[in-house]
Amino acid sequence: MKEQSVVFVWENFGPAHRDRCEAAALLLPPPWIVKGIELANKSISYDWDSSEEVAFEKITLFHGRSIAEVPILQRTWATLRACWGMRPAAYFFCHYEQPATFICAMILRLCGYRVFVMNDSKFDDYQRYFFREMIKRIFYSPYQGALASGSRARDYMRFLGVAVSKIQLNYDVLSVERIRRLGRSAPAPQGLGHKERHFTIIARFVPKKNIVMALEAYSLYRKSVASPRSLHLCGSGQLEADLRRKVDELDLGGSVVFHGFVQAEGICHILASTLALLLPSIEEQFGHVVIEAQAMGLPVILSHNCGACDLLVRSGVNGFVIEPDNPQGMAFFMSLLCADEELWRKMCLATRSFVAQGDVRLFVEAVASLLGVSVSMSGASVRAGA
Repeated sequence: MKEQSVVFVWENFGPAHRDRCEAAALLLPPPWIVKGIELANKSISYDWDSSEEVAFEKITLFHGRSIAEVPILQRTWATLRACWGMRPAAYFFCHYEQPATFICAMILRLCGYRVFVMNDSKFDDYQRYFFREMIKRIFYSPYQGALASGSRARDYMRFLGVAVSKIQLNYDVLSVERIRRLGRSAPAPQGLGHKERHFTIIARFVPKKNIVMALEAYSLYRKSVASPRSLHLCGSGQLEADLRRKVDELDLGGSVVFHGFVQAEGICHILASTLALLLPSIEEQFGHVVIEAQAMGLPVILSHNCGACDLLVRSGVNGFVIEPDNPQGMAFFMSLLCADEELWRKMCLATRSFVAQGDVRLFVEAVASLLGVSVSMSGASVRAGA
């Protein structure tokens, strides 16, 4: 049987991308082999370490710079040449909006190869404009199917012209096994005791993450309980100086811990001592950190804007869903989880039934469905990042 490639193309390979490719390499049956194309080893948005060894074939097109620093024609030629060299193949592209991606996908489609798009955007992410959306439909035209993160992302893809029968969910997933292994602790409510845990935010320090509101909520929470927990911030970005000033303004010094940008292993360690994850974003296509928190058994307090709400969170069951302009509501739920250990334990246990919905195995099933092949999950251990 002739070998055939399934090629995943991303701007930069962070932990989630490695998880997905390694799981697909392990679980997709012959003749399929998995290959990855990383456009650049420097991310535009994150300080990921993309130099780690991976259990699949990966090539990096541009070293020492982000893809934004590469001219469009050079990027297009390099991407097309790399994809062409991996034939015969089926191709899965992210970043559909980039001209280089569109040109490569169109050429491959015209040459008879199968091309699919991967995206987690939702219609409600921000204000939409008719003519801009019509142009997006053109950029979606090469693709024969799609991987979406959840129901809202699927509906948006359908609006952009992808047949609903050709859309599979569970694009945004992670290796639960990897997270728990790196966390070096049993998922909550096991591990560290309820009284010893803190609140955690893991996000870039940019406006859409709404961390200023979270600090206001944290200040209200501290005034409502006798023994408030600390708040740990994991991230970096343009607003760091503003956030530090906000901490001083609210007189939260000593209670808020800035960790800076934290790599995957450090994130898992911090989550192992966390009471609940906070994610109050104004705009959030999905929120991979919700999967990481749930893998460690934690409830989450997040805004309804987060795409993870579609599949992973039920308010009052394994977390609380809030409005992104409601610090009083966030503070109330923080106080509940802080004061009521029984409620916290109940939510931790409820989280277990949602963990599988964020696991990387579902990504492999979705890819296999688009490829028209069957894949067996029984007896296989997905040890992504091992």
